[in-house]
Amino acid sequence: MHIAFVTAGGAGMFCGSCMQDNAIARALMQLDCEVSLIPTYTPIRVDQENMSHTPVYLGGINLYLDNSIGFWKHLPRPLVSWLDHPRVIKWATSFGIKNDGADLGPMTISMLNGDTGPMQREYQVFVDHLIDDLKPDVILFTNALLSGVMPLLTKRYSKPIFCLLQGDDLFLNQLPDQYRQTAIDSIRRNSEQFAGFITHTRVYADLMSEFLGIDRGRFLQIPLSVDVDAHEVQDLATSANTLPRIGYFARIAPEKGLLELVQATHHLHEDGIDFELHVGGYLGPQHRSYFKRIQSEAKFLGDRFQYIGSPAQHSEKMDFLRQLHLLSVPANYEEPKGLYLLEAMAAGIPVVQPRRGSFPELIESTGGGLMYEPCNSRDHANSLRQLLENPELHLHHRNSGLEGVNARHTSKEAAKAMLKICRDAAEKV
Repeated sequence: MHIAFVTAGGAGMFCGSCMQDNAIARALMQLDCEVSLIPTYTPIRVDQENMSHTPVYLGGINLYLDNSIGFWKHLPRPLVSWLDHPRVIKWATSFGIKNDGADLGPMTISMLNGDTGPMQREYQVFVDHLIDDLKPDVILFTNALLSGVMPLLTKRYSKPIFCLLQGDDLFLNQLPDQYRQTAIDSIRRNSEQFAGFITHTRVYADLMSEFLGIDRGRFLQIPLSVDVDAHEVQDLATSANTLPRIGYFARIAPEKGLLELVQATHHLHEDGIDFELHVGGYLGPQHRSYFKRIQSEAKFLGDRFQYIGSPAQHSEKMDFLRQLHLLSVPANYEEPKGLYLLEAMAAGIPVVQPRRGSFPELIESTGGGLMYEPCNSRDHANSLRQLLENPELHLHHRNSGLEGVNARHTSKEAAKAMLKICRDAAEKV
């Protein structure tokens, strides 16, 4: 079976969705499935072997110019194709391109208009590649914004096409009011011919079914996963630090909740508990003022607050995780994934998370941590304190998390579930 796995780059940053897509693609290949991992918008950035070896399609620079300059969409493709080269796009994104929805309303609508909008040239090239060059048995899009290609694609392709939803609501909710509902209506209309939608959790399927107005019966599920073979487990004999380290590893953005973690740890500090707070993750230019506020609020920790930036290599990320006592990423929205939790658990690090989004399902499935009431900094602090002060409880959740991830949340298990969905759909055609 040949699966065309269409992923979306993260504008130069490490992206959980990209890394998840890349890992599943690799695991599918290990199951003797032919996979073409196709980057769109920008090249993907991952901290393991990159399985995407094709040019970038629907390149972000050309999409932007198509939508911004009236004559650009009429230029012959050979004159503009060089702008889709990965090196050119990487150079452009190195200047800190914003990829949130607040400034991308008109471009989002144009993308969803597909071959009837200003980006029809790029969509035609993309469809020609999928159908004429790849000839896949199944196509998998990894976000709903790619649904703009569906009207053009389904004119020539009658095999199954799926859409993997991994946080589309967060982007759509950032769109200005005058664009949000139009975008949702366009996705609903474009998505009528999808064979189904795939999510990593039941709660996110429920949310997106209601959000997009799509029948819940069209949703399927695969487990959120990590490549456990690439995650080195903390050695308990050498993991003790002078002070226990509370860790945060995710994008530095308001929705991920680093500020809330700092506020919760302030309660611990007031109660006389000694610890360090170590932070890692991508910091975009639009969130630098947010991070300055965090630094100001964390002054009570002095040099016990440390930010390491975004590790460039997988080994650096593992070194960071293995030095932690626990990890907490108190996202203040309905997080559809939470890959950072599985990465921590796979390294032997328990987690403390709010009772919302995907977190209850992941912690129930693994037993790898504790939960607290969302937006309750005192309850958050109490959960942190339990793992800091109770070695037996800490060891219990450490071991449970390791066992749960290895049993139910490996890339191999996710690939098996994905392959079954694709084969079942292909057999019905």
